[in-house]
Amino acid sequence: MWARLKRRLGIGGETAPPASEHPPPTGSTPSAGEPRKTPIPDPPRQYFTDGFGLRIKDKTLDQVLQELEIVLLESDVALEVAERIERRVRARLQEQKLRLGEDPAEAIRAALREAIRSILAIPPLDLPALIRAGPRPYVVLFLGVNGSGKTTTIAKLASLLQSHGFRVVLAAGDTFRAGAIEQISVHAERLGVRVVRQPSGADPAAVAYDAVQHARARHSDVVLVDTAGRQHTDENLIEEAKKIRRVVNPQLTVFVGDALSGNDMVTQARQFQKELGFEAVILTKLDADTKGGSALSIAYSVRKPILYLGTGQGYGDLRPFDPDWMVERIFQGSPEVAA
Repeated sequence: MWARLKRRLGIGGETAPPASEHPPPTGSTPSAGEPRKTPIPDPPRQYFTDGFGLRIKDKTLDQVLQELEIVLLESDVALEVAERIERRVRARLQEQKLRLGEDPAEAIRAALREAIRSILAIPPLDLPALIRAGPRPYVVLFLGVNGSGKTTTIAKLASLLQSHGFRVVLAAGDTFRAGAIEQISVHAERLGVRVVRQPSGADPAAVAYDAVQHARARHSDVVLVDTAGRQHTDENLIEEAKKIRRVVNPQLTVFVGDALSGNDMVTQARQFQKELGFEAVILTKLDADTKGGSALSIAYSVRKPILYLGTGQGYGDLRPFDPDWMVERIFQGSPEVAA
């Protein structure tokens, strides 16, 4: 994001101006073997004005924010979120004085970083701590649309909770697809956890209920309830999810969103929040999302904490959400997801 903004504004000394704008003086062609010098552009003083300190001119600030909005939208940041960021950046830069010799680009960078960090500054949830302090079994219900990576995320979370010493039970609540039941069963076998399942077409609320009863009888710690991927506009499946919630009364409901779906995910999350309600978010496919704007959009739009980020296909590829790490990822636009 920052690199694109710098290029659009022409700030920073990384990129030399076009050669046609800086023709070499007559007779100055370097001789053979003499290193060719790349002209370095002058600092962008035309963007700033002296007063009691250096300040960004209003006209220049308008240009900065106009280009910032374009870059944010290109990074899959929802329009209302981009406008919120713009307002915070404008307020900070309008009141800020730059010291003599201070890099104006760094002032813009710091203002943008602070604006992004403020959106992600939602009080976090520590799921292992919640489970330790909660009832037994602690029930977590997962919601999301088709293809969001819900079942794989449940398997990753089961592995993570096992590493904390919890005994986990999986509920194969996606009974609409036989393949989904088989998928979660394979994960359960690999992880060595119990899965409660019924044949395809069974009542998913009954499956979830049986899983909770099984966990209670076996003194298990956590039940992770899978559900059918449902579009937020599918009234029948929404009603089914409401029934599951009534039957098992989960301690935590989690929306699983595909980071690659961009602003569509925000629309989905808002509708799920309106119809069902949820307390936390897990974002998937961050390993393939080089823009990062979806995290900003979802955090601002539903004001719920992001629990974890899916960063790969392995069971260990689920990392706790770290706002500072996410700010760096969004800022740099890097596909690197390793810690």
